[in-house]
Amino acid sequence: MSAETPPSWARLLADKGPSLANYFLRRVAHRWDAQDLVQEVYLRLLRSGDAGAGAVRNPEAYLFAVAANLVKEHAQMQQRAPISSEGLEEVIERLATPCHAGADVDRTLRRQRLATLIGRLSPKCRAVLVMHYRDDLSYKEIGEQLSISSSMVKKYIVKGLAACRQGMARYE
Repeated sequence: MSAETPPSWARLLADKGPSLANYFLRRVAHRWDAQDLVQEVYLRLLRSGDAGAGAVRNPEAYLFAVAANLVKEHAQMQQRAPISSEGLEEVIERLATPCHAGADVDRTLRRQRLATLIGRLSPKCRAVLVMHYRDDLSYKEIGEQLSISSSMVKKYIVKGLAACRQGMARYE
């Protein structure tokens, strides 16, 4: 990056993305959480202003300060565990319903299999599914409660449903 052209957040993240991803991988339990946090860093940088990285004295230090704050927030979210077993039961009940009339799979067996699959999801992904399917909250409402963007909520729903569909496809 030359001294004449101030760096953009996109360019900085492209340069430092792999080291940022490694930073998160060392601090969170799941690879998908690390990927989500990298994206959240970029969103926060974009929200910080139009001037980009050129307005910050040390953009790389700022980037990793934002990342450190996200790691702390992530740890706090993991400790809160907003999902009870009752909430999971309701989500499992809704998702276990066969998708087509010709389904011959025993409902109890489907529920058990689905419970196992949902149990393997990350806590945040499970929380989003519960809030969306049990509580009928919008993406925006879920994002506000979990302090994540609406697009991250959508990503968690897509990821959770895809994992459930893929896992259930193996049983049918």
